[in-house]
Amino acid sequence: MSSNRDDIILNVDKLSKRFGGFAAVTGVDLKVRRGSIHALIGPNGAGKTTCFNLLTKFLQPTSGTIVFDGRDITRLPAAEIAQLGLVRSFQISAVFPRLTVLENVRVAIQRRQRGDSFDFWRSERSLHAYDLEAWERLSEVGLSDYAHVPAGELPYGRKRALEIATTLALDPQMLLLDEPMAGMAHEDVGRISALIRSLSAGRTILMVEHNLSVVAELSDRITVLARGQVLAEGSYDEVSKDPRVIDAYIGVGHG
Repeated sequence: MSSNRDDIILNVDKLSKRFGGFAAVTGVDLKVRRGSIHALIGPNGAGKTTCFNLLTKFLQPTSGTIVFDGRDITRLPAAEIAQLGLVRSFQISAVFPRLTVLENVRVAIQRRQRGDSFDFWRSERSLHAYDLEAWERLSEVGLSDYAHVPAGELPYGRKRALEIATTLALDPQMLLLDEPMAGMAHEDVGRISALIRSLSAGRTILMVEHNLSVVAELSDRITVLARGQVLAEGSYDEVSKDPRVIDAYIGVGHG
């Protein structure tokens, strides 16, 4: 694969964040190739969540730049970044427990098309205009059989799939998945792994994930953080054999 600039959908340069005297992230460089699955891993306290919060503008960087799809987004607000197609799963909390699975996805589609004017007073008929796309999203994440189940009654793994479906309703170019396997039973891990693999067709995925077997199976490239800095980068084989990475995980634990 050529390494020209067009291949890089997300280019992070010297990203840093300080909270008073504490440096949470220091000089992080990150290049995510278009169409890849890229994992961000590291021990607890490594700065992974802070990086995600900086990329999606829940936090403003102290210094550094973030370029997404050729556009400098360093100072843009979170809502504008989502509209550009860089969307973090689970940032929306579009899972309304009393609404059905189908209704949840329909609300997310409505949000994309109409911004924050939800127009809940609109007729039921006009809301059904979103049904076709909502069914497509449910099919994509394997939830068609659960369409009329209240979201609050879904098993945990299916609820995570619904959260991903509501994210897909925003039509992202790039998905940021924040610990998609957290708290999952073994059988759900396999299902969500397969889902992430299928979603990567035509999209770019950056994920923070503690489950290293999932990282090994899914990732094209891995960036390892430790103490807020990039420790190593490469394929899973490369980083897993890196003495610095082994030392960081054994020394701190990856809980």
